[in-house]
Amino acid sequence: MGKADKNTNSAVFVELMLEIIHDTLKEMSHLDRSDEQVSDQDTDQDKPVNRLIAVLGDEEMSAADIMKKLGLSHRPTFRKNYLSPALESGLVERTIPDKPNSKNQKYRLVK
Repeated sequence: MGKADKNTNSAVFVELMLEIIHDTLKEMSHLDRSDEQVSDQDTDQDKPVNRLIAVLGDEEMSAADIMKKLGLSHRPTFRKNYLSPALESGLVERTIPDKPNSKNQKYRLVK
């Protein structure tokens, strides 16, 4: 094997290694972005619950009153994004737990 062959083999090896490093870095960069998206989603999902908690304070309020203070008008969105997660996480409770659909139902922070 001559000197030119060794240089060619070295160049091919270096190119292969650079390509492997490049692909690995590209894949790692993609994974990092996925982690950021997940943590951003977690944070975004917590914001409505935090807003609901801030509005409730030490008061007992109906769903309509909470929605009004939050500036919301679409009841299904309020229930899905605000009320249900707060109830499921145990941060908020119903004042009439055995009648969740009562017209007199109010909500308060769990102490």
